[in-house]
Amino acid sequence: MTYYPKASTALSGTPRGVSASVKFPEIEERILKYWDEDGTFQASIDNRSADLPGGHPGSNEFVFYDGPPFANGLPHYGHLLTGYAKDLVGRYQTQRGKRVERRFGWDTHGLPAELEAMKQLGMTDKTQIEAMGIDKFNDACRASVMKYADEWKSYVTRQARWVDFDNDYKTLNVEYMESVLWAFKQLHEKGLTYNGYRVLPYCWKDETPLSNHELRMDDDVYKNRQDQTVTVTFPIKAGESELSKSLEGVQALAWTTTPWTLPTNLALAVGPDISYAVVPAGPNGIKAASAEAPVTGGFLLAADLLGTYAKDLGYDDGAAATAAVTASYTGTELAGLEYEPLWDYFSDTEKYGTQNAWRFLVADYVTTTDGTGIVHQAPAYGEDDQKVCEDAGIPVVLSVDEGAKFLHLFAHGPLAEISGLQVFDANKPITQALRSGGRLVRQASYEHSYPHCWRCRNPLIYRAVSSWYVEVTKFKDRMSELNQEINWIPGNVKDGQFGKWLANARDWSISRNRYWGSPIPVWQSDDPEYPRTDVYGSLAEMEPISAAFR
Repeated sequence: MTYYPKASTALSGTPRGVSASVKFPEIEERILKYWDEDGTFQASIDNRSADLPGGHPGSNEFVFYDGPPFANGLPHYGHLLTGYAKDLVGRYQTQRGKRVERRFGWDTHGLPAELEAMKQLGMTDKTQIEAMGIDKFNDACRASVMKYADEWKSYVTRQARWVDFDNDYKTLNVEYMESVLWAFKQLHEKGLTYNGYRVLPYCWKDETPLSNHELRMDDDVYKNRQDQTVTVTFPIKAGESELSKSLEGVQALAWTTTPWTLPTNLALAVGPDISYAVVPAGPNGIKAASAEAPVTGGFLLAADLLGTYAKDLGYDDGAAATAAVTASYTGTELAGLEYEPLWDYFSDTEKYGTQNAWRFLVADYVTTTDGTGIVHQAPAYGEDDQKVCEDAGIPVVLSVDEGAKFLHLFAHGPLAEISGLQVFDANKPITQALRSGGRLVRQASYEHSYPHCWRCRNPLIYRAVSSWYVEVTKFKDRMSELNQEINWIPGNVKDGQFGKWLANARDWSISRNRYWGSPIPVWQSDDPEYPRTDVYGSLAEMEPISAAFR
């Protein structure tokens, strides 16, 4: 074997050359062994003072907390890549003379830990957790969270990263949880938290909301999905205005990719400047999906989309449908018109607060890109829907429970079949009910990109839930300003992906409807005569209060 001349090396203690066929893994392992025996990493800390001469305490420290992985799952290639990037930061600061301790961390809270515990216990839903008892379930979570800690240590060490496993931190530690309480109270005292009832991405399998950030957790959160779409008629009611009288019996057409939300339709949205046309039934006859689709005063939809529905409405093509138009209106002119609801499950206005429902509303987000240019509004299941309806005094009305199963209020009447059904399973019977009622114009398959839960991989829904928020919109402009001071590499990230994300940042939902995690430290009185909200930032603040209830 041929060796290149080389001086003695401290690693071996003997003169050696360099082999022409280098075995890099062996060299790496030899270096790792030397670092371990020499205590090189610890020496890089001990040989550097935490304080600069004349500086404040800790002025020479570079604090680096390793972003924690879940220890109940094995490391993979993605962890390898991010691990190298993290290691570079610490080594660079060490070379600059900083004292860098590099504590390793473990993310031991949250849904991944719960799912692992549920798997070990043979559980499938939250009701089984509550039947077992939350204390016992949390004990099971605590026992499972460090399952693969040894594999992680071996993996990270072999990667040649310098991290401190002995002085690690865990999110289940009381000290760590107390820091979360402190941080929440700081935000609360600055007026940056609130409890809101808003539509959020929601996992019906795990029965918890997700933040909008979690929709970008993995590249495959959005997947192509085939759904059934329906186009439905909404007959306009005659009111006091001349316009409503002239449009009595005209059927507005609305399209949706979520038929399961139609039982809670409470409004129709139109674009303010979009031109809407009234067109009578064409000479070829109505090509309706319903067995019997009553036709009286014609149909209302965006003029630009007449061609899309020409054949459904009895015309050879869009030109023929356009030539038959009898009247045109802007969306603004249609505002306030009332229409016949699909079903009467929420017609008790005193019980459900629906006095202002089932009317046309104007919304800037409505387009003619697809559908009919008239958007069905279900404020419990759409972010835009909720905002538009809230401004019009229309409440959120829920039709499904935490597991996305239809409530038993549907046990009677035309939708009796959907009571207790999961939303995606309910699409078919709802479509059949529309057909039987003569309200279905078109049914079609539609492939679109749809969000899925990054944990359980099931399709998400959007659902109104109560959650605590950090009011990011109050300081997102300041974040954008600070972003300009960062030297981004590559530079296009500054005003590109990251800058755009900051510019469009939404309030952050931080609470989850689960059990194993840091609690939101808020106590609220449920007595309307004695309203009170207390927020605690430490265990010391909680102790006197909790003692009073023992």
